[in-house]
Amino acid sequence: MPSKTSPKPIKVVLVEDHLMFREWLGEMLGREPGFTVCGEADNIQQGLRIIQQTAPDIAIVDITLRGSSGLELVKDIKAHGLSVPVLVLSMHDEALYAERVLRAGAKGYISKSEASGTLTEAIRQVLAGKIYLGEKMTTLMLEKISNPRAIGTTSRMDLLADRELEVFQLIGRGYNGREIAEQLHLGETTIDTYRARIKEKLQLRNAAELYSRAAQWVQENGG
Repeated sequence: MPSKTSPKPIKVVLVEDHLMFREWLGEMLGREPGFTVCGEADNIQQGLRIIQQTAPDIAIVDITLRGSSGLELVKDIKAHGLSVPVLVLSMHDEALYAERVLRAGAKGYISKSEASGTLTEAIRQVLAGKIYLGEKMTTLMLEKISNPRAIGTTSRMDLLADRELEVFQLIGRGYNGREIAEQLHLGETTIDTYRARIKEKLQLRNAAELYSRAAQWVQENGG
């Protein structure tokens, strides 16, 4: 009698900067039949390297990482021609980030507040070639498509480009211009340009208003 071979486990890379949450995520997936964690990272450079080395079936990426954001990692994966699908897992508001991560090349967005069973279902949907979004965000995007001129559907935060939003978040976390430049591997003059654009788009009069608004946003959104 020919022996039955077990299906190959689904290889998952975790890119998450909170060690405790990453450990919990790894343990949770390890208990699920058919999953194995083949690599972990807490920043985009290490994350990209591990994805290239291990060729996982899927990468689960947090928005907030050490240094540049997970959004930049999604773009890097696409730029390097890697076919690994990405599911973004984050505590941030779906309405602000979900559309951005899909444009960047991710295949889904799920909130950290969801149950573990929802996460495994999201992984399976993405691996099946589908796009995964929560019910709330699916409704918002369908409304946006059906009525793109609807008044009030766009907040000023939506006006920020991805890199501007990243700089805004770092300002809110208390970093100064030099520290932001080091984190993002950019020049200080470039950061100054981003700060000026952010103030203009958010209609902020000065640096004090910028720091106040950014700090408030980080506090409200867990940045």
